[in-house]
Amino acid sequence: MSHTDPIRRAARRALPRFAAWIAAAGLLFGAGAAAAQIPLPVTVAAAGDHAEATVRLPFLPGWPGPVVAELLLDFEDASGLSPASLGISAKTVSLYDPNLLARLPDTDLTTLPASLPMLITVQPPLSGGLSFKGSGRAEIHTHWLPYAAGTRLRLFKAPLGGAFYDVTDEIAAGSVRARGTYGGFSQFLILADARPTPVVIAAKLQRLRERVDLLPPSEQPAFDALLDDVETALAVPDYAAALAAADAVRARAVARGGSFIDNEWRATRTVRNDAGELVAGAATLRFSVAYLRDYGP
Repeated sequence: MSHTDPIRRAARRALPRFAAWIAAAGLLFGAGAAAAQIPLPVTVAAAGDHAEATVRLPFLPGWPGPVVAELLLDFEDASGLSPASLGISAKTVSLYDPNLLARLPDTDLTTLPASLPMLITVQPPLSGGLSFKGSGRAEIHTHWLPYAAGTRLRLFKAPLGGAFYDVTDEIAAGSVRARGTYGGFSQFLILADARPTPVVIAAKLQRLRERVDLLPPSEQPAFDALLDDVETALAVPDYAAALAAADAVRARAVARGGSFIDNEWRATRTVRNDAGELVAGAATLRFSVAYLRDYGP
């Protein structure tokens, strides 16, 4: 008997399950997908200030299924980072789930791509020991979505069970790399956002102002003045000045963080990372201002 015969027999036994996977993939990620919530296998590696999670489709026991997406997390200064301390999971979601749709900013103009109805959750356990200072960078990389210049695909984030908001600070090729800055977690979606860009910018400015309102009173006026500068510049419009003011918000948050503004996130949720959230808000605001300059409303 040839030494390849056992392999061939195993392959023949796998064919029906492979066919079933092909059918499942078509259901989960095909056009018009209405799949229920189905957990997806996730493997996580972490070291230093970097973590990577690979999300796959279910396949054969002991055999990895095809990669759906990779989540990359980079921290400025992490402590206690490990696969277990991150609490990463993923699942398919229905395009028509009313509970999910209610969490989107606009049920008509912010939509789940039919080819990637996937929700990734990063929910560090309270006792996991994870903490970090400043901000971090998240990237969802997938070949299940096509990239084109000026794409309306965006990275959205939400607290567990809460409302999703745009945190995109870059959309890059390969096929799609959706990147954003964060000051905390926990759930991520890639959405197609057809809202007019000025509406998106207004929402981001309002979110930043709400975060500024949480700062010590002595810290608020300088940040409010910089946000006023963004709005004034956009009214002209002077995109260079608007981008410079957004950059100044980020720079001030970094400079004031740790001394005058809280800048640490902990799994225990006992502190509030205001500086990290201001940095994240300024980064995504900059992205939208640049998009408006380059592609219009």
